[in-house]
Amino acid sequence: MNTKSIIGTFLLIICGIVNGQTPDSLKYISLRPGEFQATYLKNSQAILIDVREFFEYRKSRLKNALNIPSSGNLELAADTLDKECVLFFYCTSGFRSKRVAKFFYDKGFHKLYSLEGGIKAWKKEGMAVEKKRVWKRD
Repeated sequence: MNTKSIIGTFLLIICGIVNGQTPDSLKYISLRPGEFQATYLKNSQAILIDVREFFEYRKSRLKNALNIPSSGNLELAADTLDKECVLFFYCTSGFRSKRVAKFFYDKGFHKLYSLEGGIKAWKKEGMAVEKKRVWKRD
C-alpha cells in the first residue's frame, strides 16, 4: 500500500469513530458571559438556573436566577419543567452547569445553555451580580 492509501484508510477509521459518538456540543450550547446574557434576554421562555449549592447562591447570583443545586433532586426539577423550556445553567466555573445540562438533555430537554467559565468569568468581565442575602425557605 502506498502512503496515500494508508492515510486515507486511517482518516476513514477516525471519522467513523468520531461520527458514532454524540459530542456534548450537540447536547447543549456553551456561551461566554456576554453571549450568554444576550441569548437569555432574547428568549421570553428562558429559565435561568444556578446549580451551585445554596450557601454559594445566597452570597451572589445572577439576577432572576433560580437555585436548583446540582447535588439536589434534579429528577424532580426535570419532571416538573416543560421539556420545551429554554434552560440556562451556570455555576462557579462551568463544570457543574455542563454536567447538569447533559443530565437535562438525557431527560428530553433540547434547548440548553451553559455559562462558559461560570460566575467567575461573569464577574471577571465586570457583569452585574446580585449580592442581597437570601434566606432558605423551609
